[in-house]
Amino acid sequence: MKELLYLEVPTPNTSVVKSWLRKDFTPLAGRTLATPDGIRIEGLDSKASPSQEGAGTSPKRQRSGKVLPAGLSVIVWNLQRTTYLKVFSWSPRPTLAEEEGCQQLLRAVQQQFPPRYPDLPAIDLSHQTIFEALTPFYPKTVQYFQRMPNGAVDLERVYVWEKRWRDSVQPTQAPKSVIFQADQPQAPPDGSDAQPYADAPYDLVVLGGALGAVQAALMAQRGYRVLLVERLPFERMHRAWNIAHSDLQVLVDLGLFTEKELESVVGRQYLDGFNKFFDANVPPPCQAPVLHTPTALDVAVDSEALLKHCGDRLIAAGSHIQDQTEFLWAEIDDDGVDIYVQPAKAEQPLQIRSRLLVDAMGTASPIEWQLNGGRAFDNICPSVGACISGGFPAGSWDMNYGDFLSTCGDIARGRQLIWKLLPGADNDLTVYLFHYHEIHPDSPGSLLNLYEDFFHILPEYRRCNLDKLTWRKPTFGYIPGHFKAGYRRQARFDRLVTLGDAATLQSPLIFSGFGNLVRRLPGLTALLDTALKHDLWRHCHLKHIRQFQSNLTITWLLSKAMMIPTWQTPAPSQVNTILNAIFRVLSQEETGVAERFIKDRSTWMEFNRIISKAAYQNPQLLTWLWETAGPRDVFRWLITYVTFTVQSLLGWSLGWLPGWLRHQGGWIEQLLPRGYFRLLAWAYRLEVNQPKPPAGPQQKPAIAGKASIPLASPTLVRTASEPDQS
Repeated sequence: MKELLYLEVPTPNTSVVKSWLRKDFTPLAGRTLATPDGIRIEGLDSKASPSQEGAGTSPKRQRSGKVLPAGLSVIVWNLQRTTYLKVFSWSPRPTLAEEEGCQQLLRAVQQQFPPRYPDLPAIDLSHQTIFEALTPFYPKTVQYFQRMPNGAVDLERVYVWEKRWRDSVQPTQAPKSVIFQADQPQAPPDGSDAQPYADAPYDLVVLGGALGAVQAALMAQRGYRVLLVERLPFERMHRAWNIAHSDLQVLVDLGLFTEKELESVVGRQYLDGFNKFFDANVPPPCQAPVLHTPTALDVAVDSEALLKHCGDRLIAAGSHIQDQTEFLWAEIDDDGVDIYVQPAKAEQPLQIRSRLLVDAMGTASPIEWQLNGGRAFDNICPSVGACISGGFPAGSWDMNYGDFLSTCGDIARGRQLIWKLLPGADNDLTVYLFHYHEIHPDSPGSLLNLYEDFFHILPEYRRCNLDKLTWRKPTFGYIPGHFKAGYRRQARFDRLVTLGDAATLQSPLIFSGFGNLVRRLPGLTALLDTALKHDLWRHCHLKHIRQFQSNLTITWLLSKAMMIPTWQTPAPSQVNTILNAIFRVLSQEETGVAERFIKDRSTWMEFNRIISKAAYQNPQLLTWLWETAGPRDVFRWLITYVTFTVQSLLGWSLGWLPGWLRHQGGWIEQLLPRGYFRLLAWAYRLEVNQPKPPAGPQQKPAIAGKASIPLASPTLVRTASEPDQS
């Protein structure tokens, strides 16, 4: 039998699809017969297609003594809470009538089952609980959130977060102004009823107690007065953090942790990490083996313990934390910035005076929305999951290994679902489900729909009984991404710096905001220190304190390739084919090359070699990228590629500058502090955009008491369920 058509029917109701095929679908020619998995179409005209005429009768037909009539077998099955359909011909050579029958079926399916993007249900919690309100819409989600400590509070937080996100991306939604310049005509809200903060003024106010806590603690240790403002109870995290050990060492080098303290916040160090994408429908030349990345994300960090340590260091240095407090607005003048916040347990807002304001509030940052003129992020990664403390069957997973990137099926209802499985301390294990999503008002991206998929599909991904698992807490969020040749905002303000997810940087593969921040901490800390020391508060100076790096933005096109445009239905295996083609090339490279690519630290030569080889092995990749991204985004990417090329050339020619500046920059700083600041920003950018491959064979360091790391690791064998297609 020969496969003629493969498509997704975007509905979880496979029985409805079968019923429609058997009762309502009428082929242009022939008759339909019901089969257990779909229908069979018989009696089609056996006239051969022009390409097949004159080819003769196959030996198989001659030996059998029978000439099979032209016909089609239509098979449907359910996987990943959606329906897939394949059409096979049992004729040795498809006929013209069979090809026309496939096209008719394709048009009929797309008309009968178009893509649907459900709205967020409106609920009223004044007369019912969050569980009662959402059970009709998300029954599985409610069922398992009820098994989590604080499940009702967390589920309500998921709902509020999604509602806020949906409202913000609507084209009619005007951005709320929360940053005001004293010399601008727009007046700030009346803050006359605000109470002055008792311990003001500060050198630095940091908004956001997750990634912001790390930077705040470092600045407090350097003698600056810092206030950390957090909307939730401090240390409460809905995300787990994984990072490379080599990156985590930065926290020791900067003096925030000792080696022993660092060990206390590490839950586990992995022997290896696996990357494997579903390839049952991928052409054999593009199928990739399991890619081993033993040092890419080999350390699981206890995020709450790390934040507690940062908070303790910050307080010990004489600075303060103001948690359960909402940011309202800020007013900037030549002498400082007034920040207005609303504590949850106070009636009146507080007024805080500071020299600089750091926005580390992440995706929901109202400052970021204002700075970008109310334009939605270019793309988003809805991410959901849970921390689980046991209940997986014995042998289901070895806790010394991480599953970094994995798919167990093709495109499902407009998304290529990707899994992560990251063991933590003791028996803890965090599982994520996420997808790359193009922002569209009709389909902003839903956390609750994704959670419903998570609880349905988890047994397909990792054979388990959900009722036997011990659910500890949910992990969820939107990871934003902007694509820019540079980092230029529509609005510019003095005394303002953005860090972390609020800086809208996103890795196309691991999207680790924590890892990206930690890798940039030496430069960010040195630049903030220099700016505060020399009172460099103008926007022309502070714009250089940023996490932008060109070798991260060039891989944005890979993110774009994993996004399914709204209202479009590409081939179900398209994203898996792209990922397999690229990871096949990575598997042929040295381990260090693959890990640098995954961590967005590839050199210019490595990036070009990987992409060129992948395109050569599967030229259709270029067509798919063009169709998915479109001419406008391809042109924007080319500008970024040119920028990356120029900065790589500068890195090769000026690679001596960072080291020279560290040893000889003292006299420049004394004579020309502004010039020194610019040179320092340039030096750190050169180091980030031109990473140096390690010399000699790569050795994986181990954290004492966590794991003894061998260089070799066993091969992972994984299977994916799909029905018998014969």
